[in-house]
Amino acid sequence: MRRSDREIKDRATIDRVLHAATVCRLALCDGERPYIIPMSYGYDGNCLYFHCASQGRKLDLIRRNPNGGFEVDVGVEIVRGAAACSWGLRYQSVVGSGRVTVVADLEEKRRGLAALMAHYGGADDGVPDEAIRSLCILRLDVAEVSGKTAG
Repeated sequence: MRRSDREIKDRATIDRVLHAATVCRLALCDGERPYIIPMSYGYDGNCLYFHCASQGRKLDLIRRNPNGGFEVDVGVEIVRGAAACSWGLRYQSVVGSGRVTVVADLEEKRRGLAALMAHYGGADDGVPDEAIRSLCILRLDVAEVSGKTAG
């Protein structure tokens, strides 16, 4: 990181940001072009879980190349300055990368859904197996992660 004074080195702070953010931007590889989409997510301390439709561009890309990246941010606030060049932003962000897989196992799908529900303050109220089977849950195993703070 170019600005080492802004690096978040404490893993507990990185985890706090991952638990506090409301949107995760998932980046996938589409040949030579990036494809990035905002998604709801859950974090269990090791991986990110996403819920998506059971067909579409995301799944096609993951099947071709399972490498993915992500970004979340919290506390974003514009800091006004006296001159145009003195404006800035206040925020904390976390970026990372890892391998994205489509979850097939029923119990892991249940864990992924529980992580998503917990992230947004909901409860997994005993979702029936049939409903769980029909869900498409993605898991990103976090291989690299870093954090940054500004302002």
